[in-house]
Amino acid sequence: MSLGQKVNVLPAERHDDTLGSDWTDPVTFRRLGPPVRRAIVRTRQWLLGQQHADGFWCAELEGDTILESETILLLAYLGREDSELARQAAAYLVEKQLPDGGWAMYPGGRIEISGSVKAYFALKLTGHDPGTEYMQRACEAILANGGADAVNSFTRFYLALLGQISYEQCPAVPPELVLLPKWFPINLYAVSAWSRTIIVPLSIVWAMQPVRKIDPASGIRELFLKSPEDWPPLRCPGLTGGTGPLSWDRFFRAVDGLLKWCRRRRLLPFRRRAIAAAEKWILKRLQRSDGLGAIYPPIVWSILALKSLGYDDDSPEVQECHKQLADLVIEDPAAETTRLQPCKSPVWDTAISLRALAASGVRRDCPAVRRAVDWLLEKQITRPGDWADTVRVEPGGWCFEHHNDFYPDSDDTAMVLMALRDQFGDAPEPCNGLPPELRLVAEATGSPEAARKETAAIDKTAGAIERGLRWMLAMQNDDGGWGAFDRNNNRRFLCHVPFADHNAMIDPSTPDLTGRVLESLGKLGRRLGNPAVDRAVEFVRRNQQPDGSWFGRWGVNYIYGTWQAITGLVAVGVPEDDQAVRAGAHWLLAHQQSCGGWGESPESYEKPHLRGQGPPTASQTAWAVLGLLAAGFEEHPSVARGIRFLTFTQNDDGTWDEPQFTGTGFPRVFYLRYHYYPIYFPLMALAQWAVKVDPLLAADDTPLLRLITQ
Repeated sequence: MSLGQKVNVLPAERHDDTLGSDWTDPVTFRRLGPPVRRAIVRTRQWLLGQQHADGFWCAELEGDTILESETILLLAYLGREDSELARQAAAYLVEKQLPDGGWAMYPGGRIEISGSVKAYFALKLTGHDPGTEYMQRACEAILANGGADAVNSFTRFYLALLGQISYEQCPAVPPELVLLPKWFPINLYAVSAWSRTIIVPLSIVWAMQPVRKIDPASGIRELFLKSPEDWPPLRCPGLTGGTGPLSWDRFFRAVDGLLKWCRRRRLLPFRRRAIAAAEKWILKRLQRSDGLGAIYPPIVWSILALKSLGYDDDSPEVQECHKQLADLVIEDPAAETTRLQPCKSPVWDTAISLRALAASGVRRDCPAVRRAVDWLLEKQITRPGDWADTVRVEPGGWCFEHHNDFYPDSDDTAMVLMALRDQFGDAPEPCNGLPPELRLVAEATGSPEAARKETAAIDKTAGAIERGLRWMLAMQNDDGGWGAFDRNNNRRFLCHVPFADHNAMIDPSTPDLTGRVLESLGKLGRRLGNPAVDRAVEFVRRNQQPDGSWFGRWGVNYIYGTWQAITGLVAVGVPEDDQAVRAGAHWLLAHQQSCGGWGESPESYEKPHLRGQGPPTASQTAWAVLGLLAAGFEEHPSVARGIRFLTFTQNDDGTWDEPQFTGTGFPRVFYLRYHYYPIYFPLMALAQWAVKVDPLLAADDTPLLRLITQ
């Protein structure tokens, strides 16, 4: 996607005659008005132009090269490594190779061994000569960083699938997990939703242990430092301690060995029943879903599981899985490359786009907004999913993707509720849904037919908000916070399972997500004194870091978490001068860079002392500004510098350039680049700031909102 011509940044230390050098001078704020208004109008118009005809927004969601590599490995198992898809995905891998020879998880990151081994293997399978300079460079980099010996559990499965190692070197993933009752401490529903959707098809693969023998010349024995039997044990990254004789780590390794011993001796009396139950589980969850879990890994493992069970290539089930995988493919004809998305983000992108547009004055009288609201209302999930095994409430949440009915999540639900609420302005009094005054206004305006339609639309939206609110409240964990997909999914001992090295085995409460839910509750009239709010506020307070920041599970990282925690606290009535709010705001102020922007690298997940440090980005600058605005710092000079950074780094077409990955899939394992993050978040920040400082900006009697919507 071309983002237009970049406008040069004005260095923070250089005197600017246009804006003034005294950031405490009201004139400086007033002079920011025209460029801010122009920036808002440009971005708003660009964003409106990206709306799909059906009413939604959905930008590319970019991950690292494991998506292309694993697709090639899948195609190789299916005997299609010579296909055009494999060839173009391999070309993309070459394009993304680091100068030192490996492949990274994010731009600016160092070599990641599992992704690098898979990329090298994929290139060999697609005919790339291992004697070429770039392949030699890759081989040397991999060997220097631990070789194939150091890859994670999922990579080991791919190596076993293609005959490079034995399944004995893979962790045991027994399908009997599907049979374990929910009251048992270890059961399928005790792990996170995304892990669940991977584990079930993967368990079938582990049970059936399919292998495609490939030409030894296409293998990767040159990457092995030791025999696979001597490879190091698998472990969740960052997990410290707990390896003694009575530890969970030792327990699960013993269970792993026992399961493999039983399999070798065919001492698994429930195996046939377990495989049948796992198959049934998968087929049920393929319904009304963009593939199992609507994310890339389960889609791939579903194909492999179904093939292992004897499903033909032309069976409806396998064909549907291939269709969902194909829907994640993005072709670049000019570069002759193909890349893949981990999933699609239409509900998320649409909700945040609506919120940004509402902040800039575009609301429900705009046809584009009406289409988007109608689209979101149709996407509310009204059937029970996996969550219903532990929560008794009427369905009413939203998922991230187009279709993923078994897995709505609290994050998307909170964002959608705010987007719907924003379209109707601020309620005059705290309320559960929409103010009744709006219905009277609808009935009193326009023709009787128009009034009836307006009333029906308001009633429909109000009903959706009420259902979503009840569902979201029911998902609150016992500790007061919220996780993403399940309630009380927090059994940390499961992180010691050998195949938990994707660092997302459970789905516990997190301060960033809890902060967003609090913001949503505040929008819907909940305040301190409400039991759910009080418990959530206490959770957020308990999880504040000593330096004042908060961890960000779903965005990079402490900037994201701190913004959302501050915003959530203030939204439910915590005073702006509260100690926690002030400490968070001061942490943000302390990490502003000389250019006026904020930035943080995903490296802060592995090295927390690097929190708040990294190349400045539009999205992270917007988060910091939004956090400071929530804390009442709209007239602070640092906020003005942040606004100037956004204004003067904007492209002519209203976008911002941002190659960095500021989204998080699995901390320390997988990161994301949301292509709309540097669009709607800066628009939201600019518009909210403009409204906050209206008295300073208004050079005449024209209301600011009228100016920025012209």
